[in-house]
Amino acid sequence: RGAESTMDISADLTELGRTPVAVVSSGCKSFLDIGRTLEYLETQGVPVATFADGRDGRIDFPAFWTRESGIQSSMVLDNEKTAAAVIHAHKSLGLQSGLLFANPIPEAFSIAKAEMDKVIDEALQEAAQAGATGAANTPFILAKIKDLTGKNSVKSNQALIENNVRRGTSVAAELMKLRVETEQGQASMFQPAPRPQIVESGPSNHAQSGISKAVSTPVELTKPSKLPTVFVAGALAVDFSCDYAPISSTASKEPALHTSNPAKISQSLGGVAHNVARAANLVGDPVRLCSSVGHDLSGRAALDALASEGLESTGIKTRQGSSTAQYVAVNDASKDLVIAMADMNILDEPAAHLGQPSTSTSTSSDTLGDFWLPQLQESKPTHLVLDANWQPSSLARWLEAANSISAHVAFEPVSTAKAPRIFQLPQTPLKTFPNASIHLSTPNSMELSAMYAAASSLGFFERQDWWAVIDSLGIPSTGARVAMTMATNSALVDAGIPQQTIQLLPFIPKICVKLGADGVLLTQILPADDPRLHDSASSPYILSRCFNLPEESSGVGGVYMRLFPAAEKVDEKDIVSVNGVGDTFLGTIVAGLANRGEHAKIEELIDIAQKAAVLTLKSKEAVSPELSSLRSLL
Repeated sequence: RGAESTMDISADLTELGRTPVAVVSSGCKSFLDIGRTLEYLETQGVPVATFADGRDGRIDFPAFWTRESGIQSSMVLDNEKTAAAVIHAHKSLGLQSGLLFANPIPEAFSIAKAEMDKVIDEALQEAAQAGATGAANTPFILAKIKDLTGKNSVKSNQALIENNVRRGTSVAAELMKLRVETEQGQASMFQPAPRPQIVESGPSNHAQSGISKAVSTPVELTKPSKLPTVFVAGALAVDFSCDYAPISSTASKEPALHTSNPAKISQSLGGVAHNVARAANLVGDPVRLCSSVGHDLSGRAALDALASEGLESTGIKTRQGSSTAQYVAVNDASKDLVIAMADMNILDEPAAHLGQPSTSTSTSSDTLGDFWLPQLQESKPTHLVLDANWQPSSLARWLEAANSISAHVAFEPVSTAKAPRIFQLPQTPLKTFPNASIHLSTPNSMELSAMYAAASSLGFFERQDWWAVIDSLGIPSTGARVAMTMATNSALVDAGIPQQTIQLLPFIPKICVKLGADGVLLTQILPADDPRLHDSASSPYILSRCFNLPEESSGVGGVYMRLFPAAEKVDEKDIVSVNGVGDTFLGTIVAGLANRGEHAKIEELIDIAQKAAVLTLKSKEAVSPELSSLRSLL
């Protein structure tokens, strides 16, 4: 009110014009200049609409305590589903302004407009007489309105707050339904068929089988409305979790060998790549999963589950004559892994199918070159996650393609048996910093040791380009045990974990070692021009600095090493399953890096990723659906 002379315009209105958020409110307070407020929002590009709330004809923009303001709303929403559709369209178009949805106060608590106008006129007069201006104006008027209405305005306040919560929750629920429906629609478009059949996906249209009840019908995939910024390539599997359930409390927590054990067995969709993609999709923008399923019942179930999770299946290849990947985990009574069995042969098939173009005259197709890599080149994602379920020849081709589009690559080692594969690439050696082929890896301590042993035995630590980077790190020839102990702890240093990460840094400049209940160890190379080298907040974590001239340092500024404690100490009784916890961590990290762009700092994402991992630890699913609650933190 009076902004035309005082220029007193709330900063909230300006912020709403540049922040993509949907706000549900009860309109404007009656003592404000509602007409000019709506005009200002229009100049800021903020769409404003009012819920009809069962009314027909003229609908006024509400005035907080009263349903009518005398100013007609320019747009009207019939229900929450319509509001959700507006939000979805707004986001799909990439608009950066906010949305304002006016939700009228429930009729039973609405104060008549004529009565409210008198109260406001009197309150404004008394405010002017008392000299209540600026920041003191609104509190004075609100207090006076409370007195003049006999506290009826307070009851109205409570009612409109509750009503806004109900309305906002309903809109959010409708928006989630719409998002799932849209992503399923993007995944497949069903066509009539003369008889049930499975359709083999082809290179020209990235087709994918669709499942309807017990049979399949031909499917043609449509492209997503928004190109994914993250690709995740690797295993999609049906997971079985077998949790040992001893009959008595005095029995051993470990299942007995060579006999049957009582257990609780659950089934879910898993696979390292799937879990990473699912986590990234829940907390970030749309993700494309690149994997294969067999022409079998498990494959059909996997495709159904993908659709229900809201993951598009453009990158899923259905393979004749192959078995869908399956993983069986046997856990002890504390839900800790005892042994696991994995059938991931669908990604280990002959090179003519996956890793290398066929050199024979057979009809076998080059799935990687004909199906997945064209999608990568078309979408040009900023980040690619590779899991170690691929054969080394396939990993090499993925890396080459990713490097050609300047995508950042994260490597998930999967297991101690498969972690060394990244150092077994045929003919294509890993590049070193600052042009490293791989930018990030998230091994546990055992996988780290396996990677270190493979690099050492295969001569990677004898390469001249490796030594050039190591020499630039600024670590004294006498070692850095004291500095490492201060940055981490003596137990980790005695186990050689920080030392192994440093040895691998030239090939993988960011390494997050997952330590379970002990947290996460981050070791990374900082570039020569990185401001963290001179930032007091980062100073405790700078293990070493490069003192060479920039042209001699290979672009190295120093080493950043930091031990992050566990985000939460989880009671044993609250642990449901450890499966997918590490994958959830990586998916959240990559989603955050992709969302924040080239200036993202991984250390700002680790605590968030650990919180995500804890949610999965407490979930029966391989990735907790509750990860979506962390989306705003990224």
